[in-house]
Amino acid sequence: MPMLGVDSIGQLKCIYANACSMGNKQEELEAIVQQDRYDLVTITETWWDYSHDWSAAMDGYKLFRRDRQGRRCGGVALYVRECFDCTELHNSDDKVECLWVRMRGKANKADIVLGVCYRPSNQVEEADESFYKWLAVVSESCALVLMGDLNFPDVFWKYNTAVSKQSRRFLECVEDNFLTQLVGEPTRGGALLDLLFTNREGLVGGVMVGGHPGLSNHEMIEFSILGEARKVASKTTTMDFWRANFGLFRTLVERVPWETVLKGKGVQEGWTFFKKEILMAQDQAISMCCKSNRRGKRPAWLNRELLLGLKKKRRVYHPWKKGWATWEEYRDLVRSYREKIRKAKAQLELNLATIVRDNKKCFYKYVNSKKNPKENIYPLMDTEGNIATRDEEKAKVLNAFFASVFNRETSYPQGTLPPELEGEDGEQNIPPLIQEEIVSNLLRHLDTYKSTGPDGIHPRGTGRGACQATLHHLSAVLVNRRGPRGLEACQCDSHLQEGSEGGSGELQACQPDLGTGEDYGAVHLECAHMACAG
Repeated sequence: MPMLGVDSIGQLKCIYANACSMGNKQEELEAIVQQDRYDLVTITETWWDYSHDWSAAMDGYKLFRRDRQGRRCGGVALYVRECFDCTELHNSDDKVECLWVRMRGKANKADIVLGVCYRPSNQVEEADESFYKWLAVVSESCALVLMGDLNFPDVFWKYNTAVSKQSRRFLECVEDNFLTQLVGEPTRGGALLDLLFTNREGLVGGVMVGGHPGLSNHEMIEFSILGEARKVASKTTTMDFWRANFGLFRTLVERVPWETVLKGKGVQEGWTFFKKEILMAQDQAISMCCKSNRRGKRPAWLNRELLLGLKKKRRVYHPWKKGWATWEEYRDLVRSYREKIRKAKAQLELNLATIVRDNKKCFYKYVNSKKNPKENIYPLMDTEGNIATRDEEKAKVLNAFFASVFNRETSYPQGTLPPELEGEDGEQNIPPLIQEEIVSNLLRHLDTYKSTGPDGIHPRGTGRGACQATLHHLSAVLVNRRGPRGLEACQCDSHLQEGSEGGSGELQACQPDLGTGEDYGAVHLECAHMACAG
């Protein structure tokens, strides 16, 4: 299980954008986020529905989203870096397109409530009032940050005045909840539509307006939240194969006097000793490193040329805003950059599909990275009616349920076999034959992209580190007849089977006496895993 440590950070780097459809801007957004390393990314008008589930996720970030129901367009989303501890506050009103997330603060600091809202210009007053009621509830928190496109172009924020009735009602709600609006520049043409609110002075700073996601007609807003949020850092360790010493691995394995130490040992005892030596060599030759979830990995298609293109787009943006460049020049540059991203991404996906037979892990890793993260398991009820909310309690409830299917009606007494595994005369079927050449071939073609198995031995270390030595010693374990402590516990009858023209080199698998009580199946399951890993 991963080990978690708690850290704190004093400033969260954030960006807000009205995308006017994320369909052709997802890749550019990922490039911007990875280049500037934002902690929070807020999007309005995503125009998402269920068909975008495969492409909406971003590596290294949790995604909270609320799509418009029953109609096109609209929708809001919030990306939060995975290392932050946050939960969504559920709002059951589908009339309002808003999303609320609570980010846990440091031990002695208040939680921060993050909100993102999109209000269509033709929204009815009933929906407005529903939003105002919910805003009054979340405003009771000590720290609130609200972002969104609320479509109140007639509000004059310098003097807090408005023309229309709905705009004046919104200003009343802002004043009643002691909110402060921090954006001072127009965000669409000459109108200030995209707003940023907070209920605590000094919580938000560094507000800057500028830049477009693609060819959206809304400006992006960059700002910082000056609060200490709880940061959960993963301490999970993994093998660092970049620094592995496979020559040392082979040396350590070959140094063991296998013939001597395995002599007289049974299958269980021989396998235990073999696995112990392999794991000791693995620990010495392959160092461990900690996985870091500080930020997501850069997309594989995002090369240096695309990063330079993004910088060039930003350099042209400012002259265009000042009138030194035409709209056509800026538009053509954006379209050219978008086309380069699409080609780079398509080429990557083609390469992954081409090598999927040889490298399934990279293919499925890419596919899974584009999916939405799975939701947490909801509270469960055990057989006594108690509600399990903690992860440990849920695990116990699930374990008890899965174990309940193995009852007397579905299990078989020790020493007997299910009917489908018995021969016509009621005896066990003839055991399979193990050829040394087959074992050798399996060890030579281990799928090194697989993870460590239940025995703790990684196939990359076994396959590249000591293939020939492992073959010989594993064969010795499989064909040894003598049980632990000199007893024939497994009642094995392993021997070289003679063919019609002499020794065929085949090793007949052990034929155990299932009535002896030995855990023979567990031994051979581990041996089979070792021989057939990958």
